[in-house]
Amino acid sequence: MTRVSALEQGRDAVRRRAWGDAFARLSAADREGGLPPDDLENLARAAHLVGKDAECAEVLTRAHRGFVEAGEAERAARCAIWLALELSYSGEPAQASGWLARARRLLDDGGRDCVELGYLLLPEAMHAVAEGDFAKAHRTFTEAAKIGARFGDVDLTTFSRHGQGRALLRLGEVASAMTLLDEAMVAVTAGEVSPNFAGIIYCSVIEGCHEVFDLRRAQEWTQALDAWCASLPDTLPYRAHCLLRRAEILQLHGAWREAYDEARRAAERLSHPAPRHDAGAAFYRMAELDRLRGAFAEAESAYRKASACGKEPQPGLALLRLAQGQIPSAFAALRGEGGASGVGGAIALGSLVEIALAADDVAAARKAADTLAGIASRLGAPFLRALSSHAAGAVLLATGDPRAALSALKRASDGWRELDAPYEVARARVLIGRAFRELGDHDGAALEWEAASRAFRELGAAPDLERLLTILKRQAAPHAGGLTEREVEVIALVATGRTNRAIAERLGISEKTVARHLSNIFTKLGLSSRAAATAYAYEHGLVQGPA
Repeated sequence: MTRVSALEQGRDAVRRRAWGDAFARLSAADREGGLPPDDLENLARAAHLVGKDAECAEVLTRAHRGFVEAGEAERAARCAIWLALELSYSGEPAQASGWLARARRLLDDGGRDCVELGYLLLPEAMHAVAEGDFAKAHRTFTEAAKIGARFGDVDLTTFSRHGQGRALLRLGEVASAMTLLDEAMVAVTAGEVSPNFAGIIYCSVIEGCHEVFDLRRAQEWTQALDAWCASLPDTLPYRAHCLLRRAEILQLHGAWREAYDEARRAAERLSHPAPRHDAGAAFYRMAELDRLRGAFAEAESAYRKASACGKEPQPGLALLRLAQGQIPSAFAALRGEGGASGVGGAIALGSLVEIALAADDVAAARKAADTLAGIASRLGAPFLRALSSHAAGAVLLATGDPRAALSALKRASDGWRELDAPYEVARARVLIGRAFRELGDHDGAALEWEAASRAFRELGAAPDLERLLTILKRQAAPHAGGLTEREVEVIALVATGRTNRAIAERLGISEKTVARHLSNIFTKLGLSSRAAATAYAYEHGLVQGPA
């Protein structure tokens, strides 16, 4: 094939958005005799879209040089800005800073008023996001959007508006943020935005939806991303993100095997030729699914891979330790999350409630549940409301108020059903069964546990099924006198000589609740004194070793 024919075929592939073919044809033409800057830009675009990051940077450098030699300072500056963004994303901030300085000098030397001044603001805004200065990020993205609108540049305008939305999410202005993100997505889905920016916006908007647990929006945009990737089969970086987001949604809906396969494929694509930061999220998703299915060794390995890629392995790793019976280790890993107030801490707070209750620290569990309730109230996302009700119900159950717990847990169960989250529904039903049992409704408890057991089997949730079967075994051999588990704990502590205050401190409940439990115990067993209760506890083997 001659250089001329390869070049023409490459240009035609660009027009058809056949990026794999464009990369191959333009690369062939480049090897035969080099390309002019315009075609080098297209080759760089194709390299980026097919995942050839190193080639993209090298070609952009040559395109920049070509535009400088041709006296086209603005286009040379745009190549430099693009290079800076690529280098920053790949973890080379010093080089990125150098290219930004070069772009700024090119534009300043001519005193130009051009759209590239808006593009120059994007790295600054993104750096503000990385530093946690979301107010500055919002101001900078807003200024960039104005420049984009003034010059009629759809890419800059749309990307900047999406950036405004992401900044507002972090500032807690969810409604305004979602309006901006939806507006950006309308431009993307209408095909008004170039593929390089479209892919980034798709992934970023979906990530933002997950940040505030707007799962219905996340699912809608993930389906749109899936269709976009299908129309551009060579877009490897974004296809991997699509697989990862699909894995998250499939997991929620209980399709765990399919979710694992999608996460594994995403991890493979994001790990070659070298692991990218985003690979950590894929490994974390694999670890979560392994943990839920009881493949603890595989989960441990995947959490470590996620951590090596820069992904925080908590709260999943702490929940793995809990499942392994290492409660102190699990509690130590999440204890610092008790005061979390941001969106990102909501999942950790829900996990902390579960772990703190296992560690018998009801006060810590209550604090985490209250903080979670505040986040859920502020954001109003259905997922967070269900998670908060679940946590509140678990705490109320632990503090001896099964009736209030039942109300909260039924709200949680209803919320999980609306989200089509069968695993979470089953977990809520386990606690609902416990509440029924403590209220004396053994038939109601049996029905809840039977349904939860069936769901765990269908999902393959082996650890949860094992824990539930343990509860059922205890239920099959009820305590003498029909005492609840909490009442057994109270009478056992009475037998050690503790006062009501000491028992309350030990169990993390109020003295009034302890007194209520004692009254119930005396009534059920026909006892009239603490001494008689102590004798009963020892006679029936309710005191298990030193307290």
